[in-house]
Amino acid sequence: MPSTPPIPLLPTHDTYAELQAAFDHFNLVLFDSSAAPCLITLQRERRTMGYFSFERFVNSATGDLIDEIALNPSYWGACSIEETLSTLVHEMVHQWQYHHGKPGRRGYHNREWADKMESIGLMPSDTGRPGGKRTGEHMADYILEGGRFAQACSALLTKEYRLSWVDRYPCIAVKEGAPIYPAPTAMPGGTADLEAEPPSPPAAAMPPPGAQWVQYPGSSAPGRSNRVKYRCPSCGAQAWGKPALRLLCGEDDCQHAPLLAVE
Repeated sequence: MPSTPPIPLLPTHDTYAELQAAFDHFNLVLFDSSAAPCLITLQRERRTMGYFSFERFVNSATGDLIDEIALNPSYWGACSIEETLSTLVHEMVHQWQYHHGKPGRRGYHNREWADKMESIGLMPSDTGRPGGKRTGEHMADYILEGGRFAQACSALLTKEYRLSWVDRYPCIAVKEGAPIYPAPTAMPGGTADLEAEPPSPPAAAMPPPGAQWVQYPGSSAPGRSNRVKYRCPSCGAQAWGKPALRLLCGEDDCQHAPLLAVE
């Protein structure tokens, strides 16, 4: 009997079909099917997890205008799938506001945006943690336990939903508490901006599932961050600084131990 030919790989089709399925699901469950059609793109925008751009694309035949929601796949391997999908929904809130509300000035996350985010189960916070400011230039968010987004995500994932293709060289986890959105993007509605650049092979070690605080490995290449993390070998205190610094620990029990550069 002739052997069955192997099923061809369709990574482009799979990836965009999975993103569209997530968009359609959240549109129905969280936005009452009010989200306008958009073009989802994958962009390795510098220091950015995702952004929204109003009426960015035009149909060359009809002249119709549609929005863009861009996601950075470099983060998918370092974040849980829930965190990755929350970035998509974060951008959908910006899209909702442009079509049904009153967006703030370029890059500003106003009260209307914050209220909508909270109503669908994503708590706006400039630190990405409880207690942060709900509005401002540089905003993050975190998932509310038991909230509408968490429930919608759970319903989607029970259908064996997944993102089939993940970057082999993802971000790596860094010290908890570092802001994930410390600076604005160049696009209106941008939601993530890290002082970092994509790594080069070999692959960085994978962080634990659900890692939230992320930064690319440092690089000495021109235009890339060249900060080094230093750690006290005695008490474990850490600091960031330029390469080749000579730092001493100030804790009494450490007796001015020199801090060591760590990967």
